[in-house]
Amino acid sequence: MRQHDFAEDPTPRSRRRRPRSDDEFNPIRSGRLTQDERERLARLREDSYAEPEIPGGADRYSTWDSAEHGPRPHPAWVITELAAVDTELGVLKTGKEAEVHLLRRGGPDGSRECLLAAKRYRLSEHRQFHRDSGYLEGRRMRRSRENRAMAQRSSFGRNLIAEQWAVAEFAALSRLWTIGVPVPYPVQRDGTELLLEFIGEPDGTAAPRLAQLRPEPEELRELWFQTVGALDVLASEGLAHGDLSAYNILVHDGRIVLIDLPQVVDVVANPRGAEYLTRDVHNISAWFAARGLQVGADDLARDLLERAGLA
Repeated sequence: MRQHDFAEDPTPRSRRRRPRSDDEFNPIRSGRLTQDERERLARLREDSYAEPEIPGGADRYSTWDSAEHGPRPHPAWVITELAAVDTELGVLKTGKEAEVHLLRRGGPDGSRECLLAAKRYRLSEHRQFHRDSGYLEGRRMRRSRENRAMAQRSSFGRNLIAEQWAVAEFAALSRLWTIGVPVPYPVQRDGTELLLEFIGEPDGTAAPRLAQLRPEPEELRELWFQTVGALDVLASEGLAHGDLSAYNILVHDGRIVLIDLPQVVDVVANPRGAEYLTRDVHNISAWFAARGLQVGADDLARDLLERAGLA
């Protein structure tokens, strides 16, 4: 063997290529997943290897057994049987942070089933979270490393933020449902996927957003009173929606349902809480006023701030 085979590599250390990790061979992965997300994906892989054919032509078995569940008592329509299967029926909504899919959960024989809205927060390479900095005030992680990653918006940090959004939205929905705010029932959370009550028709037609409607004067007044009632209950709990508009209120059978709640704000703990509550009031008031309803946005905002203990 020649002597120079034993010589030190003349390439400067800074230019030598390190061995690539498994993640670098995968063009789809970007950044480190959180522990909960790794475990969830591992379970899905194991399920796919163990049972390649799902009964009834479904896409997966129910994930109820591994998920966090909504508040008790569970509504009668919620299917908790572990033998149930989930079938994907299409996309209901796409957004910057998440997509909402229509899902059917039921027995393989179709004897009992329900429709669910599956809200899935995007992987870090697709997710933007433009609005998160203000809403995340007061939602600090326990470890300083995780706080730094979130502040720097690294891939790992964005994965942590995604998980925080999912946890925060599920907790908010559970709390709001319990106190009587009109929100979809939160069925379960599994990692960054939320399964929620589907608001719409049995054939899978989603309920329209308030922004899509052109209600007559009497209906307009009724919808306004319902909206004010929901805001009042939120304020009494020291909360604000945080991003309220006619685009995240559904109307089904004449009743409003608030959606898109990952950014629910504790108006006392958040330094900008009063600002978020006031903005919610003015945003939704402007929509009703543009359709001919006389509303007092300033008076309502003042009343709600007082209700929340901020005035």
